[in-house]
Amino acid sequence: MTEQNRNDTADSLEDFVHREITFNGNSKIVYVGGSGPAVIVMPEMPGISPHVARFSRWVRNAGFTVYMPSLFGRDGAVPTVREGVVIFKRACASAEFRAFASNDSSPVTQWLRALARLAHEERGGRGVGAIGMCFTGNFALTMMLEPSMVAPVVCQPSLPLDDAGGINMAPSELAEVKERLDRENLNIMAYRFAGDSYCKAERFAAYEKALGKHFVGHVLPDTAANPITTPFFEKVIASPHSVVTAHLIDEAGQPTIAARDEILAFFKALLLD
Repeated sequence: MTEQNRNDTADSLEDFVHREITFNGNSKIVYVGGSGPAVIVMPEMPGISPHVARFSRWVRNAGFTVYMPSLFGRDGAVPTVREGVVIFKRACASAEFRAFASNDSSPVTQWLRALARLAHEERGGRGVGAIGMCFTGNFALTMMLEPSMVAPVVCQPSLPLDDAGGINMAPSELAEVKERLDRENLNIMAYRFAGDSYCKAERFAAYEKALGKHFVGHVLPDTAANPITTPFFEKVIASPHSVVTAHLIDEAGQPTIAARDEILAFFKALLLD
């Protein structure tokens, strides 16, 4: 394994346009770059790390316009363990998230649905793709309440934190999304590591029960996870977790690279003419 996989140098994000976007009085910084249909890349805990930015560049280079909203943490930073824990606890207490709610959608998903609508207006095409990871993992599913969203990817969804088999979504909204998936024959792509302590088998089982054949789950072996990563993931996460970011092994033939390529192919099939 090469040390370059650690990716522990701060990222300036200077190759993205930094935009302040406001919906219903709530403003957030969104990093935008590329051309083609829009894909919203939501950060994992504890924020837009160099790993998340790297994945966004892969999406951008595949022919899409990336919209990467700042939802928590210091953008482009590699937090220390202590800072990462503080960011994590702050997000758990935030009114924007429902970190411990099995049957309640996080309010921030309304803002994200508005972002998807704006991105589609700006970039056109068949619709919008989105990928959520870890703390934001489930959000791509909830965003399917926005008609412009057509290509959702759910990576290691970690909420609710206190219920391994819970779904961080209101039952009525889940039923509405299920009806749309049936009507339009759309799928939810999902990824996790087998031994992930934050996204266990019970969660994927709950998704499959709720969504049926439209939930396409992929479980990678723990041996596919990069053992060389940053202190927050080594000390706090402490299990294989981030499939296409912190635990991805950037080498040809690796299962995590295959997962990345499958996600990009999914976006291409649904969004590109």
